[in-house]
Amino acid sequence: MYVDLRARLLGATAIIAIAPYALSGSAHAQGTAENQLPDVVVQQQHQHHHTTPKAKKPKAKSVASQSPAASDPSTSSEPQQSTPDQSLPATAFDNAPGARGLAVPLNTARISGNAIQSQLPGTSDTAQLLTKAPGVSIFQSGGISGLPAINGLNDDRVKILINGMAVTSACTNHMNPPLSYIDPSQVAVAEVIAGVTPVSKGGDSLGGTIVVESLPPRFADVGGGVRTSGSLSTFYRSNGDSISTAAHAEAATQNVSLGYSGAWNKANDYWRGDDGPIVRSTLYEAQNHAVTLGIKNGGDLFTLQGIYAHIPYQGYVNQRMDMVDNTAWLFNARYLTHFDWGSLDVRAFYHKTDHRMDMLADKGGQMPMNSEGTDAGYSIKAEIPLTTADVIRVGNEFHRVTLDDWWPPVAGMAPMMGPDDFININHGTRERLGTFVEWEHRWDHAWSTLLGVRNDMVWMNTGDVAGYSMMYAADAAAFNARNHQKTDANFDVTALARYEPSAVETYEFGYARKTRSPNFYERYAWSTGDMAANMIGWYGDANGYVGNLDLKPEVANTFSVTAGWHDPQRRTWDVKITPYYTYAQDYIDADYLKTQSGMGMGGGMGGGMMPSSEFVTLRFANHDAQLYGVNVSGSVELWDSANYGLFGLSALIGYVNGENLDTGDTLYHMMPINAQVTLNHQLGNWTNAVQVTMVNEKSDVNDLRNEPTTPGYALVDLRSSYQWENVRLDLGIANLFDKLYYAPLGGVDWADYNAGGRVGLISPVPGQGRSFNAGVTVTF
Repeated sequence: MYVDLRARLLGATAIIAIAPYALSGSAHAQGTAENQLPDVVVQQQHQHHHTTPKAKKPKAKSVASQSPAASDPSTSSEPQQSTPDQSLPATAFDNAPGARGLAVPLNTARISGNAIQSQLPGTSDTAQLLTKAPGVSIFQSGGISGLPAINGLNDDRVKILINGMAVTSACTNHMNPPLSYIDPSQVAVAEVIAGVTPVSKGGDSLGGTIVVESLPPRFADVGGGVRTSGSLSTFYRSNGDSISTAAHAEAATQNVSLGYSGAWNKANDYWRGDDGPIVRSTLYEAQNHAVTLGIKNGGDLFTLQGIYAHIPYQGYVNQRMDMVDNTAWLFNARYLTHFDWGSLDVRAFYHKTDHRMDMLADKGGQMPMNSEGTDAGYSIKAEIPLTTADVIRVGNEFHRVTLDDWWPPVAGMAPMMGPDDFININHGTRERLGTFVEWEHRWDHAWSTLLGVRNDMVWMNTGDVAGYSMMYAADAAAFNARNHQKTDANFDVTALARYEPSAVETYEFGYARKTRSPNFYERYAWSTGDMAANMIGWYGDANGYVGNLDLKPEVANTFSVTAGWHDPQRRTWDVKITPYYTYAQDYIDADYLKTQSGMGMGGGMGGGMMPSSEFVTLRFANHDAQLYGVNVSGSVELWDSANYGLFGLSALIGYVNGENLDTGDTLYHMMPINAQVTLNHQLGNWTNAVQVTMVNEKSDVNDLRNEPTTPGYALVDLRSSYQWENVRLDLGIANLFDKLYYAPLGGVDWADYNAGGRVGLISPVPGQGRSFNAGVTVTF
């Protein structure tokens, strides 16, 4: 059934590429439709709009909504939108430095509004919201801690900012990634830049940038006294008996706003498809509370936010450990101001995490692992319009990370796990100072270019280490004898050119040189012992990893072309195609170090057999690599009827291939060709969607890690919502036909393998079976 899926999807890509020329003739005659589709899918935004006081609120954009970025908005065919002066919506910071022009490349996707609201009944993981963006796939680890990958590059290779905060995973398994610190219900807008990224939005990353912002402060009308507002939401998912609640409350005058947002989520182990058994170690509980103060002075805005995030437990089906506590405090401040010469955006943040790992009941046993980490930093960005055709953006940012990682002894387990603490990372520090300058120039009505350069200095260090006992003495002595201090001088370059020959087409050509320095564990994890090495790694492959003090920063050279076609009003249809190629020098992969034991590896339970082998210990190592692929996205209004409503179709197609050029092995966690097709419908206050997700079989796997193959599959999801005055009702069915499937990036099912006595073959992780989802939101 799935053998020819790759050919079918490639055929669909060709059809979408040809579609613009078939549609362009009718699009010129259509003008602006009176009725427009709801914003139920990702908005491909490339033009941000000025705020015009006391203007009428614009109609919602259709699913085809797209617009090119331009330094001068008047040159764009996109009609200008405006918002009431008394409130600051999700786009309140669109006049900040880097919010328009080529600083927002054509490959940027913005997810907001109903595109987020419609997904809340189905997930508690903010990372899942990003699957509406081209080029994004998710390595699902914990239930609320997915790791996004952009064009095959994941985790630390993707720059993620949460309200301007750069949050570091303080965990050997990266169980507390940045997106786990914000609940989906608290996200106002998420912006994804895939691949070629301006230097003003990059730094210490390779694959792209994800910017997530919570709802900014909103203010009362001038002379309107105190404005109050709020909402209450609750969601239920039958698979795993998952319950989520969310609340928002805000009180504001015309210049001061105080708001609260809170969320709580709890789920049991989910069960797999085909009426299968539960999937062990997939339960979780989490809560998040945020208080935001906003002060407005004319066009200037100051915000101060404090966040408390607590995860009492979270199971990890593809890891040997589980999270048994993660408590974090986060603080961020922002001052956005404007001068005669331009705009200035100043941000500062602090984050502290106390993290604990051990084994929940599904895994049994005991092995406490503790870590404490902090992030602190600032960013200063300015945008200076030199002329009507020239814009300069300059900036400076600093990010300091500290980490202590130690494992308390276990009674009766000496010398392997006692009698002393295992000191894994001892007062680790990582400091990064980044500076950039970016020049954008509009040559004429059709051509504009951007050129940016960036320097990031990275300083890393850590203290001496020690094992549980003398059986670790040789590795500890070898590590302690080396100089741990490292200094990396990293340089990035981005060049973009955009060509808009007409009102229905846009082309963008880009090159980026991007650099990332190793993280703490890639450089400083020191023990080669099987047990200790098995605690290191965020890959979900059950293998062990050892750090490498000699690692160099990895450098990615990416070339891409984006072609976009759309109707003149950018409302009824659009298509975008982005092929890309990345050559990565000193890519941080791994080398074989030793075989651990005779434990068999393979695919079971229908998940696709992988070669019988043993778990291995690997050492992080630099290699040259290449990645290439294509992203396709498009949407079209199909039919508009006064009696039956408005129908539209949207689609995403993604393909990536990665190869280690030194060994010839496939890079780990490469997503096979996949597609997502959604039929949307709106009739008055009623909206509906039927979504089909198709994923080809994963047969190109990483041999070094014994990565499992997975069969192809197709999933069908249904969503429906109805807005009645201040009440919104959401209903949905995920995995309608209860399909048994295995996510290609899901890793191996260590929890089930462990429960079975660690014998036989290990399976990929089964995906969730059918779930009936419901939600109610009341606003006031």
